[in-house]
Amino acid sequence: MNRTATMKKSFLYLSIILVSVFANAQDKQWTLQECVQYALDNNISIQQSELDVEASEIDYSDAVGNFLPSVNGDVSVSERTGLNFNPVTNSPQTTTFLSVTGGVNVGYTLFDGLRNVRRLQRAKVSNLASQYRLSKMKDDISLFVANSYLQVLTAKANLEVLNSQNEVTRSQIERTQALVDGGVLPRGDLLEIQASNATELQRIAQGENQVQIALISLAQLLLIKDYENFDISEEEFEVIDDGISQKGISELIAAARDNRSEIKIAEQNVELAKKDLQISRGAYYPTLSAFFGYNTRYTNNTSFETFIDPDNPFSTQEIGVVQETGQSVVGQFPNQSVREVGAQPFVEQLYENDGIGYGLSLNIPIFNGNATRNNVKRSKINVKRQEFLLEQASLDLESTVYQAYVDAKGSLKSFEAAKTALESQELAYQYAEDRYDVGLTNAFDFSQSKVRYDNARIELNRAKYDYIFKIKVLELYFGVPAAELKF
Repeated sequence: MNRTATMKKSFLYLSIILVSVFANAQDKQWTLQECVQYALDNNISIQQSELDVEASEIDYSDAVGNFLPSVNGDVSVSERTGLNFNPVTNSPQTTTFLSVTGGVNVGYTLFDGLRNVRRLQRAKVSNLASQYRLSKMKDDISLFVANSYLQVLTAKANLEVLNSQNEVTRSQIERTQALVDGGVLPRGDLLEIQASNATELQRIAQGENQVQIALISLAQLLLIKDYENFDISEEEFEVIDDGISQKGISELIAAARDNRSEIKIAEQNVELAKKDLQISRGAYYPTLSAFFGYNTRYTNNTSFETFIDPDNPFSTQEIGVVQETGQSVVGQFPNQSVREVGAQPFVEQLYENDGIGYGLSLNIPIFNGNATRNNVKRSKINVKRQEFLLEQASLDLESTVYQAYVDAKGSLKSFEAAKTALESQELAYQYAEDRYDVGLTNAFDFSQSKVRYDNARIELNRAKYDYIFKIKVLELYFGVPAAELKF
């Protein structure tokens, strides 16, 4: 019984924990920093750029490997039947035998027109260019996320304005209803405020839709599929300007040229084109290589050997006759015989049958159908093309920075004008409300003043977040890393 109660209690605790975790997951509100970091960790374009960096590191490893010698080993095992040459004695034999051959070959390039050196230099430049492209991609994604996040905040702030003002309208309806019932105000004033309330409810519905659309856009940018439960925290962002708006356009453009990845990528592309030109020119020069080889062999085939009979080592044979005397001339010859012998042991054959070879190889290019010459011409054209692209990238960056500078200045003016307009509309709304309360103005004029006040608050929200974003764009061009932008 106690055991059952303990299990029930454990199950209850586990259920509470799971429900709590699930509720927290559903109620999670994302901060801007969390959104940016999540995008940097999961964005497909960033992941592709990271793969490009890894691929460039592999290319660098290949370039380093070109300076190392090549070592290759080979082993061959075969069984032959019929008339074949014995690989050990090199004599023809009609039989069946097993043969094993093997060897090791080493090659090393001593000189190839410095192409391996250029390839190593090119791999370093290519890796640096990949890192710059990754950095630019991270900056772009961070900026996209920040802009989308601020759009959600703008939509939420506007919806808050509409809701707060609608509360005022509903209280005015109750008050006006009492005054109409008391005969103080005409029924037309009540109808006018009720019509304003209907319009505000319609705008609230539109505002809620704008919030949902902005949240979905941000979720899609973050690759989050749970649109229904995705939400951001109610952060209050203030305008933080660390003096970037006071800097001159020349200083901003100079800083952008020194720090922005667009220029660095274009510069590295020029360097890559120059390295390709040097590599193609290296084909004009001869290639000098060194080689070393070791090989050995084994066979299980029997062979024949000649030997001298130990019991009768020599035999006497007539080799001629003296013509004058008719006397025979004799000589002694080794008494040789032939016998079949088995194959030597495997290790012993490998030791006795081995051999080495080494030397130098010089390859001199003479004519290859103008392929080398045309490759050099193409490389020269590509160098010029990349130089033009670098110049164009510099011009585009200057134009972009200048546009961002003008946008920031214009956004600041719009923000300041919106604050001034809101102050004026707020005073006008308070004045209209006071007059309406004492019956000196009708409901229509009061509702129009209220609409203007609502629009002024909404416009201030739009101008505020627009200016925040424009300032951050300018800071990014000035060289502030995306991770260090202050909101």
